[in-house]
Amino acid sequence: MKIVANGIEIHYGIHGRENAPWLVLSHSLACSARMWEPQIAALRDRYRILAYDTRGHGASAAPPGPYTLEMLADDLHGLLAALGISQPHFCGLSMGGMIGQSFALKYPGVFRTLTLADTTSRYPGEALPLWEDRIRLAETQGMSPLAQPTLERWFTESFRTSHAAAVERIRELILATPVAGYVGCSRAIPKINFSARLGEIRCPILVLVGEDDPGTPVAMAREIHASAPGSRLVILPQAAHLANLEAAEEFNRALGEFLDSAS
Repeated sequence: MKIVANGIEIHYGIHGRENAPWLVLSHSLACSARMWEPQIAALRDRYRILAYDTRGHGASAAPPGPYTLEMLADDLHGLLAALGISQPHFCGLSMGGMIGQSFALKYPGVFRTLTLADTTSRYPGEALPLWEDRIRLAETQGMSPLAQPTLERWFTESFRTSHAAAVERIRELILATPVAGYVGCSRAIPKINFSARLGEIRCPILVLVGEDDPGTPVAMAREIHASAPGSRLVILPQAAHLANLEAAEEFNRALGEFLDSAS
């Protein structure tokens, strides 16, 4: 389904039990709402789930950038308003977790809980050239040369070998990402700098991270946890960046227990 919110067309899907608490799922860079299939399957009996495609991704509009995290938070705010959704739980992975932090700080009191998975609240300055290299590659050669290095960061070698079909599905999402969307979001991501403000967020926070995540490693999750008093930290063994897929059972258990305790 599609709806116009914050001036752009946003693609979304609604799943699960009617009249249940709302759960919003926000995906990573170069993916789409399709990456949340294991979580939708596990939680649809207890929650009403909104999974949407971020600006520049999936079937949502991909206007020219650059984008900002505040803009992406405003997109979600407009989407929730257009659909009449209030007081949802929120779970975002990587870029989705950055959008969640931006939203919670700009729109306090909206989220019932905030789950931040394999994400960061701050990038060091030396990370900027890395992002600029990826942007340059996408602008000159498209998404194809980015796919394999991304998959190698997102999944451990053992998972890539044993779950080739699942990894291939993510490769397809990477390749299908519009260059304008990838570049727009890649200009927003490295500017994140929320660590000093996380204490302002009053809703319960769960921090999840794959033990072997090289992109947003455990140290970044620990910084979020330390900066958000009262938050919970769960480290998922034998998982890299897309821990919701590589360690789906453990991810679902941790998320489900957290949401149930807050509901």
